[in-house]
Amino acid sequence: MRILAFSDLHLARARAADLVAASAEADLVIGAGDFCVARDGLDRAVEMLDGIAAPVVAVPGNGESAEELRAAAPEHWHVLHGEGAEIGGLRFFGLGYAVPVTPFGAWSCDLTEAEAEAMLDRCDCADVLIVHSPPKGVADRTSQGASVGSTTIRAAIERLQPKLAVCGHIHDSWGQRGTIGATPVVNLGPTVNWFEVTP
Repeated sequence: MRILAFSDLHLARARAADLVAASAEADLVIGAGDFCVARDGLDRAVEMLDGIAAPVVAVPGNGESAEELRAAAPEHWHVLHGEGAEIGGLRFFGLGYAVPVTPFGAWSCDLTEAEAEAMLDRCDCADVLIVHSPPKGVADRTSQGASVGSTTIRAAIERLQPKLAVCGHIHDSWGQRGTIGATPVVNLGPTVNWFEVTP
C-alpha cells in the first residue's frame, strides 16, 4: 500500500495544497494530528484537505479533541484515538493528543503517561501505529535539546513492533527518524512523506 503521511498542518494553506496534489498517487493518507491551531479553525483545515479522495486515517493532535475531529471529518476519514481499524489488509492503531502533559494550558488536549498506557493496552497488534506524540528518545528533541517524547508510546512500539510508526507534535524534530527494535519511527511534519507498507 502506498501511503502519504503528514502531521501538524496548523492551517497552512500551501502545505495543504501540496498534500492534496500528492494524494492523487496515494492508496491511503495518514494525518497524525494538529490540523488546526489551539482548537480553532478545524473546519477550515478539513476544507483545505477536501480534495483528498483516498481513505484518510487521522488522529487528533493536542490542538483538536477527538470529538471535534470526528464531528469535522468527512465520511471517508477514519478517526482513531485509542482504537484500531483494518483497511486494505493493514491493521492501523491510533492514539492522539500530547503525551506527556504539555505546559500549554487548558486548550491543549493532553494525556498523562498512565492514561496513554490504558489506551495503548487495547492494541495487541498493528502494522502501522499512528501517534501524535513521538516516543521517548526518537525524533522528540526540542530546539533546546530536551527529549520530550512519551515513555508509554516507546514501550508500545517495543511491544507491538509495527512495520511503521509515525508521529508529529515536536516541530523542531520534523523530518527526523529512528528505529525502535525493527520499527522505523518518523516525525512527519506538514510535508509530503511517502511510505510503502504491505500486509
